[in-house]
Amino acid sequence: MRERSLPASPNWYCSRCSDVSSSGLLGVGAKNIIYLIDVCASSCRVAGELVGHKDLVSGFSFCQHAGQSHICVSSSGDGSVRFWDSDSKALIREHAAHQSPVSAVHWSPVDKNLVVSGDEKGVVVCHWYHTGDTASFFPEPRTIFCLTCSPHTWNYVAVGYKDGMIVLIDVSKKGEVIHRLRGHDDEIHSLAWSPLPCEDALYTRPEDGEATNGVSGGEGCYLASGSKDQTVRLWSTAKGKGFMTLKLPYLKKRGTAVDPGVKERLWLSVHWPKGRPTQLVSSCFSGELVMWDLTKSGKQRWTLFGTSSEGQNHSRIVFNMSSVYPQDGRELLISTSMDREIKCWDLASLECCWTLPTLGGFVYALTFSPVGTGCLGLGIGDNMIRVWNTLTTQNQYDTRSFWQGIKSKVTALAWHPAKEGSLSFGTDDGKVGIYDVFSSKPPQISSSYHRKTVYTLAWGPPVPPMSFGAAGGKRCYSLYSCAGEGVILQHDPCKLNGEASDIDKLIRDTNNIKHKLSPHTDLSWKPDGKVVAIGNEDGCIDVYQAPGLKLLCSIQQHHKIINTLRWHHDHSSPSELHCLLASGSSNAIVYVHDLHSIIENPPESPVVLTEPYRRLCGHTAKITSMAWSPHHSARLVTVSYDGTAQVWDVLEEAAVSNYRGHVGYLLCVDWSPVDPDVIWTGGKDFTVQEWSVSKQEFTKPPKGKKMVDLKEKMKANPKQKKKNKKGGPPGAEGSVQPEINGASATVGEKVATGQELSGEDEEDEASSTCSPAASPATFEMQRKSSAAVKSKDKPDLIGLKKKKPRSMLPLSTSMDHRPKDELLQDCITLASVRHNNTPPTGCVPGQGDHIHLGLFADRQALYRMFDAEEEGHVEAGHFDSVAYLRLWTGDLEGALQLATEKGELNDHLLSIAPMAGFEVWSRTVEAFVKQLCLQEQYLKAASHLLSINKLYEAVNLLRSHKLYREAIALVKARLPADEPLLKELYTCWAAVLEKDGHFSAAAKCYLAADASFDAAKVIARKNDVSSLRAAASLASISGEAALAQSLALRCAKDLAAARDWVGAQEVLSSQDSLLVHRLHLCVAELLVAMLGDSEVSPAASCVSSHLWASPGGRHISITDRVRDVWEEQFKVSHQSVGALLQELKSAESPAPTANIPLRQVLLYSSLHLTRAVLSWLLEDDDQLVKELWQVVAWPREAGHFCVSTDLCRLLFPDGDVSVCSRKHPKALCHTEEEAKAAASSLQAFVHYYHLYDCWWKTSAASREIQNGLCLSGADLSPEDVVKDEESNRGRLESAETSCPVGGKFDKLDFDASLLLSESHAACQATQRSVREIQQKLGAMVLQHSQTQGGQLDSGEKQHETPAVIFSRDSSDNQDSVNVDQGSGDQETLLSLSAKMSKHQKELAELPSTLKMYPHPDVVECCLVLLHFSKPSSSFSDSLQQEAKNLLHKYGTSPSVLKASQRFLI
Repeated sequence: MRERSLPASPNWYCSRCSDVSSSGLLGVGAKNIIYLIDVCASSCRVAGELVGHKDLVSGFSFCQHAGQSHICVSSSGDGSVRFWDSDSKALIREHAAHQSPVSAVHWSPVDKNLVVSGDEKGVVVCHWYHTGDTASFFPEPRTIFCLTCSPHTWNYVAVGYKDGMIVLIDVSKKGEVIHRLRGHDDEIHSLAWSPLPCEDALYTRPEDGEATNGVSGGEGCYLASGSKDQTVRLWSTAKGKGFMTLKLPYLKKRGTAVDPGVKERLWLSVHWPKGRPTQLVSSCFSGELVMWDLTKSGKQRWTLFGTSSEGQNHSRIVFNMSSVYPQDGRELLISTSMDREIKCWDLASLECCWTLPTLGGFVYALTFSPVGTGCLGLGIGDNMIRVWNTLTTQNQYDTRSFWQGIKSKVTALAWHPAKEGSLSFGTDDGKVGIYDVFSSKPPQISSSYHRKTVYTLAWGPPVPPMSFGAAGGKRCYSLYSCAGEGVILQHDPCKLNGEASDIDKLIRDTNNIKHKLSPHTDLSWKPDGKVVAIGNEDGCIDVYQAPGLKLLCSIQQHHKIINTLRWHHDHSSPSELHCLLASGSSNAIVYVHDLHSIIENPPESPVVLTEPYRRLCGHTAKITSMAWSPHHSARLVTVSYDGTAQVWDVLEEAAVSNYRGHVGYLLCVDWSPVDPDVIWTGGKDFTVQEWSVSKQEFTKPPKGKKMVDLKEKMKANPKQKKKNKKGGPPGAEGSVQPEINGASATVGEKVATGQELSGEDEEDEASSTCSPAASPATFEMQRKSSAAVKSKDKPDLIGLKKKKPRSMLPLSTSMDHRPKDELLQDCITLASVRHNNTPPTGCVPGQGDHIHLGLFADRQALYRMFDAEEEGHVEAGHFDSVAYLRLWTGDLEGALQLATEKGELNDHLLSIAPMAGFEVWSRTVEAFVKQLCLQEQYLKAASHLLSINKLYEAVNLLRSHKLYREAIALVKARLPADEPLLKELYTCWAAVLEKDGHFSAAAKCYLAADASFDAAKVIARKNDVSSLRAAASLASISGEAALAQSLALRCAKDLAAARDWVGAQEVLSSQDSLLVHRLHLCVAELLVAMLGDSEVSPAASCVSSHLWASPGGRHISITDRVRDVWEEQFKVSHQSVGALLQELKSAESPAPTANIPLRQVLLYSSLHLTRAVLSWLLEDDDQLVKELWQVVAWPREAGHFCVSTDLCRLLFPDGDVSVCSRKHPKALCHTEEEAKAAASSLQAFVHYYHLYDCWWKTSAASREIQNGLCLSGADLSPEDVVKDEESNRGRLESAETSCPVGGKFDKLDFDASLLLSESHAACQATQRSVREIQQKLGAMVLQHSQTQGGQLDSGEKQHETPAVIFSRDSSDNQDSVNVDQGSGDQETLLSLSAKMSKHQKELAELPSTLKMYPHPDVVECCLVLLHFSKPSSSFSDSLQQEAKNLLHKYGTSPSVLKASQRFLI
């Protein structure tokens, strides 16, 4: 049972880490503990703790429903959510639904069973208290900072995120997002719902252009939010938008400037009091609290809390606020802050009712002033000193804090024995100073610093040299400090800026001590100042007589480090008790020694005491502090690492009372100077507790585990064992973890679960309890000697044991691990060797059983030991150790030789090899290079070759392992620029890169090797536009003109195929010799543009084009347009035309086939058109007409008949092939037979296309006929039209029926007789016969081969096969084949071959011009002309008769005969 206590500081940067129940119980999360505090309007009292979380408490909330107000919930960084019973302080249930640290939790004010929590990953979890069920939602992938449940609608929850987003979710609909409230720019720190369930309480006014119009009425509830962006925003949840923005006022303190860093430290907490719907409380920049009146505007809108007196407000940012109605009816507001204070406010008067100080670190020191009664000094690990006036009646927690001049944990305190208010302090960083607690001045700091933590301060009489010249009669005091390095310094309090003296010098001089003094760990002056007791690291306690510090006695009772020493007080007690000295160490037993006889009758020589006066046994861990009762005789209180404080009756060696109220080990204790029954303790749990001896349940400490068991457990969970005094790290000295209410657990376990978490070691302004836990060593004092520091003080690597290096002298080292008796005998033997000329019989140091003694005897013995060690290393295969041993003996060459043979050379051996001479060094380097190559460390090997000036060998080494880049860099750095090896390296590397597909890198190598041709070729291998362009540019720059032209032409053709005309021209323009190809692409672009303007050939997608190639201008021929563009854009002159034509004739122009795409066909047509225009400019009419024939024939023979038709219109707008230009009219004159034949064929095809134009235009069903003929007349060749019986018959019959009765055709505007050429009709008939015979022969050969192969399985397949074979043939051919088959296969292979020979002979006799420049199908033209002449007399009788004669003579196929019956009657 406890009286008063100062709890640990509430955790920082948590949105809801404190809450008040309806009964007035405040719960505050501090570290991983929740402290319960009873609050009322006049006072507060710590009622207990909820212990169990393994990480920082991040959220806490009470159930506000009647009957369950004692139930609360908490969340933690360990991911757990726990339900507690605050009455019994017991855990009810734990939920582990979160996978990440939980950042916020709230118990619904509407549903008594609903708890909502959110974690850092954005997961929201609903916990149902009565069933234990959970449901998880993931509304937003953001970090949750806060959340709050609606007080009016059970399923609505508002969630605030780190990025400034606020989301309103419905937990009854699987976390469905109702509204996203956007407006804040930074972290959402707090959310508060309006206490009214509707939105009609506020009629807002626009403020600073940020607020919207007033919101009145509607369903929903107001929501307030506080953000790091320094604004408080009010939101309408009915409309899902903000309606009011409140900017925080800058409250400049009197006489101080505004701190520019306040924005970074801002935490904006908001709270909406239950009975004040129009008032809102918010925190401000520096801890002020502000009451906002939401019905007002301007400066009248807010009112500051605590203005009646100075210092009522918090001095730093406020994190949490919660309100409660105690029994007196006043509404109280509880706030927690970074200033480590909990304040209670009266919301009616806005005044502070009380302040509860809290502690932010371990309580290292606790001591009452011997002069100022009831004045308690506290040394805390949060870098501050607290002075608590424990006897005041008005304020039970009247404390003041002192922080100036302190930048580290306060680890020791000592009040001046006579001067009131003078308090000395020592810190973790070795600083010693003195505060005047009744003054506002900064402390005096000693100029002498300790190297390590100060653990003990004591006032005592001065000793030399400071005692010299001391004023007689007036007692003066010096300040003594003992620190972790084992030194005790004497400071002059009047001259702290002077140098402090080390008392060890005086001890040595006075007592004539030559040996090393054991490091000191504690000291205590007897109250009368006659003697001082000093505790040492080895467990010895030395008692010295002042002022010369003569050693009186040495107490050798403890075997471990001395942690605390205390003399019995000398007032109101028997004189025989004044000389009792109590001591505590790390072995858990308290010893009390009676030094009365020694002090009263000092011996001439020091006395050694080995038996105590009293032995106090019961603690199970190290003793950290103790205090004698000033009210009793021989009554002592001790505190320990076992987590308890024990009161002893020393004379009876009896345990009186045991206090177990702390969580964790205790570090300090003092007896109340006014109440004999009250003791004050402080410890690891950041608390100071006042408790009564008589009210404790237990009398003895809890039973702990034995040390042996504990050591076994420590092995299972290894920790770095450290020697320290009080406040040491967890698990040190094999101590037992303090027991909580009697349940013991190891300290190591507590640390592993994250108990030691606090802002203690962090700067106040940057501390965040959400940050990871600091190392346990940062929270504790560690008393270690210098030897212990070297061997023990190593960082804990989280259970990872660092591998111990192999010993160089394993045999001699192993001899030091023999039994104790043998080790002692070794000492005797060594003494004999050292002091006698003849060693003992059989003893040869460095050999045999005495090998280890070689290290302590002469050099010869050492060499013998080395020889034995070398043999052992060779057997174990540790040749590197052998090499080092030889190196130590000076046999450098032998060490290098051995390392070379065994492959154990290393950088160190190589670095010392030059000491053995250049030849040895060179050999060693070469051996090391071979070793490195075996280890695939080629770069390192090459570098070592350079060290012995073997450059070419190093280059070859790199080259042989394909490290070309490094080899080239080395050659360029060390050899001349014309070195042949460099070009060879570039060429080899380029070949490798080219093989791997790294063409650009290979090109760089070729360029560096002056192989520009190869560089351009390798880049062009990629064969894309960008690569070809780059290759062409590279070849041009390098002077490879022919290659540059070739690559540029390839690139331009690819660009032209992609219709990137501008890019193609740019590529060619870089080469002057490619003008003719530029002209070709110009013609192609114009051709595509003019065809794109046509209805027959729609325009294709174009990447880029020139302005001069815009569509239009169909009223002029394409040749005129080409000529104009050439003259204007390309400056083509008549003088250069001949050379251009000659160059263009060499361009490739393959024979047309049906598989060539249209884009390629147009390029080939444009090539012939370019030649035609150049021939025209040269006035070569024969070449002109032959090229024009190719222009039209290319798309026709490739299957693009519509394009061919449109080309005829573009070339000959008037339909006359003898006139190719309107702008430059001239009748063409042909002298060559081929030219005449080409002109005739070209004119015939122009008439042929015009003939079908007339058909389409005059038909009554032109659309249907056009659709029918578009495939048969335009998209099929003339030969194919005649072949297809069904197509011809259907077309002609449909044309006849669709032509209106009595309708007339207009007279044709061309001479149709050109289409009725008998010579071409005969040639075409012969060609048809040849094709029929070829088809029959093919069918016969196929049938014969299938029969021989046994592939015909049924008659069905026999009929199917010819059908498949002849499916692409015309119907008349099929009829003839079927007739032949029906006649019993009268035609044999021989007869068909004879017919084939006859027809081929006839074709050979025909003029070549007939076959080179064919006409349209004459039979087809006859049928069309006779069809036109039947309803009208559009043609002459002679022409009709000629057509009939040709049909009689050459229309022999069944389909033609059937179609011509109505014309031949």
